Amino acid sequence: MTLPALIEQMLRPEFYPHPVKTPIALLQTHISYVLLTGDFAYKVKKPMNFGFLDFSTLEKRHFYCREEVRLNQRLAFDLYLGVRALGCDADGSYFWLPEPTAGEAGVEAVEYAVQMVEFDQEQLLLRLFETGALGFSEVREIGMQLAAFHQQAWTDAHVASFGTAEGLKAVCDDNYAQTAKYVGITQSEDQLAETRAFSDRIFAEQADLFARRIAEGRIRECHGDLHLKNICLHRGKVQIFDCIEFNEPFRNTDVLYDAAFLLMDLQFRDRRDLGNEFLNTYLEQTGDYGGAVLLPLFLSMRAYIRAKVTSFLLDDATIPPEVQSAAAADAKAYFHLAWQYTRPRTGRILVMSGVSGTGKSTLARQLSRVLDAIQIRSDAVRKHLAGIPLRSRGDTALYSPMMSDKTYEQLLSQGLTLAQAGCTVILDAKYDRVARRASVLAAAAGLPVTILYCHAPTAVLRERLVLRAAANEDVADATVDLLQRQQELFEDFTAAERSHLVQVDTTAVDLEALVTQLGQG
Repeated sequence: MTLPALIEQMLRPEFYPHPVKTPIALLQTHISYVLLTGDFAYKVKKPMNFGFLDFSTLEKRHFYCREEVRLNQRLAFDLYLGVRALGCDADGSYFWLPEPTAGEAGVEAVEYAVQMVEFDQEQLLLRLFETGALGFSEVREIGMQLAAFHQQAWTDAHVASFGTAEGLKAVCDDNYAQTAKYVGITQSEDQLAETRAFSDRIFAEQADLFARRIAEGRIRECHGDLHLKNICLHRGKVQIFDCIEFNEPFRNTDVLYDAAFLLMDLQFRDRRDLGNEFLNTYLEQTGDYGGAVLLPLFLSMRAYIRAKVTSFLLDDATIPPEVQSAAAADAKAYFHLAWQYTRPRTGRILVMSGVSGTGKSTLARQLSRVLDAIQIRSDAVRKHLAGIPLRSRGDTALYSPMMSDKTYEQLLSQGLTLAQAGCTVILDAKYDRVARRASVLAAAAGLPVTILYCHAPTAVLRERLVLRAAANEDVADATVDLLQRQQELFEDFTAAERSHLVQVDTTAVDLEALVTQLGQG
C-alpha cells in the first residue's frame, strides 16, 4: 500500500520532538490516519469528499481539526490536546511548526494534525466487552456523564431546527431509499415495509411530542456517534471520544436519539442488562421519561443506519468474500433488530411497596435488568420537581404533604404514559397508603399491575439505613430515625389489592424464582 509522503515520514521516530515507542503504529479509517507514538496519538484527516463529509481542502481540514478538538474536549478533555500545524521544505521534508507568536508571520502550514493523549487500545470499551470485563459500574458512569453532558450541551434556534419531525422523517426516508436495493439480500420486502410504516406512523402521531422536545430544549449539539468503539477507560476514568465534527445533522439532534445509539449497540450484542443499566441511570439523572416513548423509533433508526452502512460493504469489489459474508450476516441482524423495535408490545406496571430500608430500589434495579424495565424512583422525581441536584439533601419542605402528592402524581403520570406505550415500568416508592396504590390500579385499568411488597426484620432495616446514610451515595434521604414512624403509618393491603400482591423477603431474594412468578402473574 502506498502511503502519502507525510504519513511515511510520521512513521519514523526521528520525526517527533518527543520520545516515541517503536514501532510507531498506524491505524486507518476511511477518513483519517492515526499514528500511535506511545504517549501521544496524531490524527491526520484524509483529503476526501463523501458529500456528508468534506475534507477536500487544507482550509476545511484545518477547520474540522479545530472543531474536533473543540467538540471532543467537552467529554474527553483529558485526551484532546490541540491542533498541530505541519510545514514542508523544498526537498519534501515535513516538520512540525511552532505555535505562532501574536503578530508574527510564520511558515505557511501544509497540513494539520489533531494531537491526543494515547490510551491503551485494550481499554476500549469494545475490547472490555469482548473480554467480559465491561460491567454495570462502567455503563452507569457513562449514563452519568452523558446525562450531565446533554444538560450542558449547546442549543439555539439553529441547533433545534434539526429536531423537527419533518427533519427526522427525512433521515428515515433517505435510509429507506438507499437500502431498497438490498431487499431480498439483507432484508425482506415485508420487513422494510413494516419498519417504514412504523416510523411514518410515529412521526404523524407524535408530532406534538417532537414539537415539545424542541420547546423543552432537548435538541442539542450532541456526540452523534456514541457506541462502544468510541468510549475507553483512561487512568480509571470513562472517556467518551470521537464525536461527529464533520456533519451538523449527525451531531445536532435529540438527546435521546444520541443516547439510543449506545443502548442499541448493547442490545445488538445481546447485553440488554447492561443497556438497561445505562438507560435507567441516564433517565434518572435527566428526568426525561416523557421522551422515552420515542425510544422504539430512535432505536429502530439507529439499528437501520448500522444495517445500511454494513450493507454498503457488499458493493465494494475490493472487500474479500469472507468479509462480505460476515457483513451480510451483520446487516441482516441489524435490519431484523430495526424491525423488532417496531413490533407492538404490551406494557405492565410493577409497584414497589414498603418502608425505607426494605431494599425496594435495589430489587427494582435487579428486576429492571432482567425484565428490561424502566425504573422510576420517587426520590429522583421529587428532586427533579423541586429543581435540586439528585445528590443534595432535601429540607422539610421537600417532604411536605403537598410535595409528596405532586411526587406520586408525577410518578404515576410518567409510568402510565410509558406503560401505555408498551414499556414495563417499575414505580419505585414507599406506596404505603391505600389511596396511592388504588390510584395506580384505577389509572392502569386494562394493564397488568403487580404490587411488590418488600419487607425485612427491623434490625436489618436499621442497619441498611445507617450504612446508606454513611455512604451518602444515593438520591434517597430517609434516615433510621424515620423508620418507626413509617412503620406505624403503613396501611395494610385491601382485599382488592391482594389479588395483585407479591410479598418479598429482601433478606433472601431468589431473583430467578421471582421473575418466574411475575411472568405467571
